[in-house]
Amino acid sequence: QVQLVESGGGSVQAGGSLRLSCAASGRTFSSYHMAWFRQTPGKEREFVALISRGGGTTTYADSVKGRFSISRDNAKNTVYLQMNSLKPEDTAVYYCARGNNYGTSRSDFDSWGQGTQVTVSS
Repeated sequence: QVQLVESGGGSVQAGGSLRLSCAASGRTFSSYHMAWFRQTPGKEREFVALISRGGGTTTYADSVKGRFSISRDNAKNTVYLQMNSLKPEDTAVYYCARGNNYGTSRSDFDSWGQGTQVTVSS
């Protein structure tokens, strides 16, 4: 079955940048919309960014709009999340997800990665 493996997380100071990667295996990466979610202790997993199958359409949570950018390279079966101007409130475990529908709900996605930790210090 499909595997989604996130990488690129780490610790950074406020105002800094990180780029997360999610490598997919299993089948037909280009057939699926891809998204990033994040979760902190005591909170629900929340939507961050979404990209369509071909990469032509993107959607962002208001909290990250203008700072984060999602992209994909279908030839490499990889989706990215470029995170700029990071804030302490961006600290979370970031998850990659795959779905058939272009939606921002957790229920729109059928496969998830294991997550990668992002920590932003002030």
